[in-house]
Amino acid sequence: MDNTTTLGSNTQMDAALRNELISLGTVKEMEAGCTMLSENSYIKNIPIVLSGSVKVMREDEDGREILLYYIKPGETCIMSVLGGINNETSKIKAIVEDKAEILMIPIEKANLLVQKFPAWNEFVLRLYNKRFEELLSVINAIAFQKIDQRILELLEKKRELSGNNEINITHQQLADELGTAREVVSRLLKQLERDKKITLSRNKITILALV
Repeated sequence: MDNTTTLGSNTQMDAALRNELISLGTVKEMEAGCTMLSENSYIKNIPIVLSGSVKVMREDEDGREILLYYIKPGETCIMSVLGGINNETSKIKAIVEDKAEILMIPIEKANLLVQKFPAWNEFVLRLYNKRFEELLSVINAIAFQKIDQRILELLEKKRELSGNNEINITHQQLADELGTAREVVSRLLKQLERDKKITLSRNKITILALV
């Protein structure tokens, strides 16, 4: 794969910055389910997703999780960028959703990018704004939306990411991403199946119609 072309087709970067990122980074292939970044670990690399997708989760002291946002091709994890520059440990967990190619930029090169490339700063600021809006959406959903609506929106988001109506996920995984109980999710999924919006099978949900 031509990684320069991949970056160019998915990000608003000038050619000099794209070439610099390719020269500084190492491409790593990761299978679905692999942990790209763990909570409380020091950040060694800035990841830029070239293909596939990565989900960013937050876990509380009791082990309950919730999905914050997805990192799509041409994007990076803004929390990794900020945490790495400040030499802080990670506050999030990043897990590969769909098999991914990820360009790993050593964190010690972050200041070089900031100083040398205004386009990098613009890229980071755009993503920072996007992530802030996504986090506001998460807060809004938790505060004001019913769980069944949140399930529908999450399944639709997964369909858009994968381009596939078949979503390989367990009820427990779905519950974890929504920050709720598995029993609640299972009950609501059964209702969606009765409404002929989805069909359920072992570790898989097939989307029929969510509109």
